[in-house]
Amino acid sequence: MAQIPAQELLTRETRVHYGKAPHALAGQVVAEDCWQLVGDEFLMRAGAGHWFYYKQGHGVTIERGPGADHSAEPLWLSGSVYSAVASINGFMPVHASAVCHDGRVYAFKGPSGAGKSTLVTALANAGFPLFCDDTLVLDLRDPDTVQCLPGHKRLKLTDEALALTGAAREEKVGVDIGKFYAQPSAQYAGGPLPLAKLILLDEGDECAFEELSGARRIAGLDEDHYTAHYFTMARQFDLAARFAHLSDLAGRIAMSRFVRPRDLARFADGVAHAVAYIGAKPAP
Repeated sequence: MAQIPAQELLTRETRVHYGKAPHALAGQVVAEDCWQLVGDEFLMRAGAGHWFYYKQGHGVTIERGPGADHSAEPLWLSGSVYSAVASINGFMPVHASAVCHDGRVYAFKGPSGAGKSTLVTALANAGFPLFCDDTLVLDLRDPDTVQCLPGHKRLKLTDEALALTGAAREEKVGVDIGKFYAQPSAQYAGGPLPLAKLILLDEGDECAFEELSGARRIAGLDEDHYTAHYFTMARQFDLAARFAHLSDLAGRIAMSRFVRPRDLARFADGVAHAVAYIGAKPAP
């Protein structure tokens, strides 16, 4: 049987309808602001009776409680729910934002608050099309190439990031969320592309790039984030299987570390270093 293209599969699996969602999986009720992933099902309770339920082959069901924040719904759908759907269907979500250059993807990985979205917005202003914000989905089905699926999330920036990048402010992400959707100067890339490099963001006194290899790649791929937890549960990895997976992936993905000061006055210096680093890479 022919393999279904990744984008087509995820578009089909993330179709949304509204109605009654279950409030428990495997007999366990989900607490507020918590989630469960069991087999081919995912259930999340976002608070105020706002439920998101996915079952493979059936799409996403949303149940809106009387106090649910409807404005934040796209945030949940494009983040937690999308990552769970991807994981259950065999794709790997990574907490990263990315741009593309010469037909390949350069992804920046780091914890929340590391400045991933702000950096890729500035790189878009410098002429590198945005590929994704906050969640990068990898298709690992081809043993010879790690394919990246194009951005499904709208760019989200704080007031500070909007001022730094000059991106166009749009509506607030949610009633109680201190970010705004934003429109960069460059358009998003339109289709799947191979991953050129995964770049770990770090903080230091001076801007510098360092190539990583071996165990440092494995450590860089391991993270305590819901995207990693979803994938581990969906694949039913124990510790040994997860280590084997990360070891294999570390051998397939080129990685580097980008150190830069988190001084707003030196933000442009960091952007210039990233522009020079990506721009100096040869086309495949």
